[in-house]
Amino acid sequence: MTVREFFGCAFLAFGPPVAMFLFTIVQDPVRIIILIAAAFFWLVSLLLSSLLWFAVVPLQKHLLFGMICSVLFQEGFRYIIYRILRKAENGLMKITEDSARLIDNKHILAYVSGLGFGIISGAFSLINVLADAVGPATMGLKAGNEMFFLSSAATALSFILLHTFWSVLFFNGFDNNNRIQVGYVIVAHLLASGLTMFNRYQIYTATLIPLYLLLSVSAVYAFRVAGGSFDSLKAACSVK
Repeated sequence: MTVREFFGCAFLAFGPPVAMFLFTIVQDPVRIIILIAAAFFWLVSLLLSSLLWFAVVPLQKHLLFGMICSVLFQEGFRYIIYRILRKAENGLMKITEDSARLIDNKHILAYVSGLGFGIISGAFSLINVLADAVGPATMGLKAGNEMFFLSSAATALSFILLHTFWSVLFFNGFDNNNRIQVGYVIVAHLLASGLTMFNRYQIYTATLIPLYLLLSVSAVYAFRVAGGSFDSLKAACSVK
């Protein structure tokens, strides 16, 4: 049963992101490089926020402090990868066959880097949980809720997708000097991370329901920013 739970949670959290990677990124080496670079920058943000948390000893007992620092570092490095990609556009045009589409449609770069942010974020948040889920007999460990593993996987999936949508909004906000979009990303990230604080009380519905509502809003917002419409969505979904 524990092995089934492991694979179920793993597929729930990483199934959609892996499908996105296979269908939209794997065919282009440049996109793979950008995704890996974005994941690296997320790791650096995690390292720096961890160092700050260890350095400020009096605040180590306050999870809210660590959460806010982590979010701000992540958004800071999202901006750094944005600046690097914009400065590297001329070089990218020389090394990729799909240069015109990659550069002209700037949302592609944002999408790829956001997915890189999200995948590594989801991996770090869930890998230890999945290791415990393998067993033996970890369900309800230390009087924990039996929905812990499932809710952790669902939370990881939501953050992977949120990071993807946030990068589209974040990059577009700086491209068009739209402070509202940039502010939305930062506030939404703080809100989403704050919602996970309910998990310590095992009130998983208080986390997941608002989190997926925020995911839906961010998805629609990013879709519209990227030039999507109901007609384009209908055309993409129609089978000929």
